[in-house]
Amino acid sequence: MKALKQLIPVLLILVILMSACAAPAASTPGQPANDATEAPQTTDEPLPAGFTVTDGMGRTVAFDKTPSRIVLVGKSLFMVADAIYLFPEAGKNIIAIGATNQGSGNFIPLIDETYATKTVLDSNASVEDIAAMQPDLVITKSLNAETYGTPLEQLGVPVIYLDFESAEQYQRDLATLGQIFNNPAKAEELAAWFQGKVEAVSGVVAGLSEDQKPKTLLIYYSEKEGAISFNVPPASWMQTYMVETAGGTPVWLDTNPGKGWATVNIEQIAAWNPDVVLIVSYFKPVSEVVDLLKADEQWQLLDAVKNNKMYGFPTDAYSWDQPDPRWALGLQWVATKLHPDLFADLDILAETKAFYLDLYGMNEAAFTEKIEPILIGDVK
Repeated sequence: MKALKQLIPVLLILVILMSACAAPAASTPGQPANDATEAPQTTDEPLPAGFTVTDGMGRTVAFDKTPSRIVLVGKSLFMVADAIYLFPEAGKNIIAIGATNQGSGNFIPLIDETYATKTVLDSNASVEDIAAMQPDLVITKSLNAETYGTPLEQLGVPVIYLDFESAEQYQRDLATLGQIFNNPAKAEELAAWFQGKVEAVSGVVAGLSEDQKPKTLLIYYSEKEGAISFNVPPASWMQTYMVETAGGTPVWLDTNPGKGWATVNIEQIAAWNPDVVLIVSYFKPVSEVVDLLKADEQWQLLDAVKNNKMYGFPTDAYSWDQPDPRWALGLQWVATKLHPDLFADLDILAETKAFYLDLYGMNEAAFTEKIEPILIGDVK
């Protein structure tokens, strides 16, 4: 019995020591308790079953998993496609794509190494052709609802409408894509990038008086069916937004309250007598158009031409005036033309390179080989 009593304290000490060894080590502030478990695991797992997305038309669309057989289709597709490809998941999840060639180039093959493996839909592709591909999502613009959206939904194909027509819609539609690709962090990063470019311009011109804002004319030059026409955008379009945000006064606002380009004649342009003219051309090289107009006697009477302030909107695969992601470049470019003194340090060529390298993951060699040779307009 005496030996047992002597043994009990020893056993108690052993129990205490074993308990201490088994307890997890306390972590110091700012340091993980266990190096093997502290790092969050990143996976490609889909969003929880039953997640829903609200699209550009305010419709709620339900999904069981992250879409992986996406088809892009419809009129003005390139504007949406270029925005979708800002997400790294786009290339592997898109199986078919409609025409994205506006006439001056086709951008998607320059950034998607798998483009050759995708089905390229022509303008005559039927909804039955699209449904036969068994897509789990079709993305198109709202204007294509009657042509593609509603008929596809009647065939049981989920459809999401995106627009990307304004700076506000960019914020909204990027968030929607973040849900679709299960990458909300990328959506937030992109939204912040675009908003940052807007604020970098609007903040500089915020204090300008109306007299300090040059009278600005932005025209789309067309030779459709052999007839030359000059066209101005509606007040709600991205082109008007660029001029106003960059500190200019759009002279055409009262002329076009509608929803599409409005044709104006040279007499109206002469009456406006703008301080700055910005030329947009989608099919004829814009530099040729600028030279053509500068040589015209009627255009030579304008103050903008007299003062050498007629500029061709930059274009690479597409013109920078449109609500394609390049609108951020277009906005900065307009600012340098309207207020060169205020934006003397803004290097458009450097911004262009950063745009393709940072947003689309191009390397410098690819930018030099693929983008610089097709970049035209008054970029410098």
